[in-house]
Amino acid sequence: MNDSVLTIIWIVSFVLVTVAVTGFSRRIGWSAPIALVAVGAIVSFIPGVPQVVIEPDLILYGLLPPLLFAAAIRTSFVDVRARGDSIFTLSVGLVAFTVVAVGFFTWLLVPAITLATGFAFAAVVAPTDAVAITAISGRLRLPRRLVTILEGESLFNDATALVALAAAITAIVGTLNPLAVAGDFVLAVVVGVAFGFTVGYALTAIRKLLHAPVLDTSLSLVTPFIAFIPTQLLHGSGVLAVVIAGLIVGQSAPVVQSARARIAETLNWRTIRFLLENSVFLFIGLNLAGILRGVTQSGLGLWQTILICVVTLLFLTFARFVWVAMLTVIYRFGPRRLRARSWTWNNAIAISFAGLRGVVTLAAVFLLPPVPQRPFLQFLAFVVVVGTLLQGLALPWVIRRLRLPPPNGDQELVEAQMLMAEAKAAGVVQLDIEISEADNAAVVDRLRADAALLGESLSDQGPEDSEPAQAAFGRLRLAMILAERQAVLAARADGRYQEPAVRAILAAIDAEEIAIRTLAPRSGDD
Repeated sequence: MNDSVLTIIWIVSFVLVTVAVTGFSRRIGWSAPIALVAVGAIVSFIPGVPQVVIEPDLILYGLLPPLLFAAAIRTSFVDVRARGDSIFTLSVGLVAFTVVAVGFFTWLLVPAITLATGFAFAAVVAPTDAVAITAISGRLRLPRRLVTILEGESLFNDATALVALAAAITAIVGTLNPLAVAGDFVLAVVVGVAFGFTVGYALTAIRKLLHAPVLDTSLSLVTPFIAFIPTQLLHGSGVLAVVIAGLIVGQSAPVVQSARARIAETLNWRTIRFLLENSVFLFIGLNLAGILRGVTQSGLGLWQTILICVVTLLFLTFARFVWVAMLTVIYRFGPRRLRARSWTWNNAIAISFAGLRGVVTLAAVFLLPPVPQRPFLQFLAFVVVVGTLLQGLALPWVIRRLRLPPPNGDQELVEAQMLMAEAKAAGVVQLDIEISEADNAAVVDRLRADAALLGESLSDQGPEDSEPAQAAFGRLRLAMILAERQAVLAARADGRYQEPAVRAILAAIDAEEIAIRTLAPRSGDD
């Protein structure tokens, strides 16, 4: 069996393990990221399993762009803009504070490293991970504002951290020029933002010309690489370019894409996001055996290693708490404009606890040049990633103790129904413009009745009603759809219709079911 076949077998096995562990963890209520890291760590010590060697460029250029893009296209550009000040203070200010504080601390704690190496390590562990944050926020019913801030921070702070890491590496191998560092940061931001907007709007313009969903989706799949690679080659921030392009693409999708293209793109990116997000954690665990082999050469004893790891993890968490606490004071007692946008101390505690690290930290630590204790710093970065993921396990308990108000599902459902009622009213207005004497009166009446149902159910709903009319419509219509699908499948089994007709009707039934479940999520499982 040649190497190519073995590689394919390992890739297939990797995907199967990822799917199996994630599915099993969800079924029994475990944290899938922690379970995947644990399984990967155990497998890494099994004889015959090939040693996983991280290629930083492969992670940064191959894995990071689609991960960030998948998160960005489902993030609200409006929400990010509304919380831009909070996101900026965390993605830039907190990263800079972490680099300085943790850098000095690591320099004092780890033997034989220079201050520049300490700053480089701090830049590695400074950024939170978009994948981990998305996984946590998806499982917890956090306030919408808090989710926007955490996801926005994790999307943008990678750029700041990578620029800080580059500056620290320059100081290690040469002489650090503060003005050059500032210039590099400005260049990275300007080029990244400019290229992100360019790619985002260019893709939007091209999409208007595409009518086949397969072409549209194919273009979407290569967009993160189109944004990331050229920007990096121009010494800009590829991370910023990908995130901004993703925000623009996600915001413009309802305007420039057909319904079929949007559904296809959504399903494809959901699958890609699932595989990448979860396989990242398995990949992190598979690195443990190789990292430990390097740690044995550090010359540090077992107890000294444990002490350094624990103290570093605690200080990293403490630094985040300090910065968020300072921000909270400024927002609550600063100028009136800031006081109007302040958050509570309970929100501050939740933000402080949500400092999870992931694949960017693990990849960035391998960018360190040959320095004393490099293998130990790689192991320390691994401990930080796993330790913060374990910290994330306490988030549900913390959220319950803080009694943060969860998203109001009933209010969101009513808002969705009211918005749909407005949309249907606009449709009725257009119907009056479009109809002619040649149109069938029964068809027009049916269209009017369907549009009127939702608005009338909302206006006539009383507090004594146990079930809104729209909810009853959704429940009954879903039961009808189930019977309709079974009838179509029975007809297919009897061979009474050709397959193109069967597929067309099944697709139409599926589209209606998706629409009903989206408007009334409590009428069925997602």
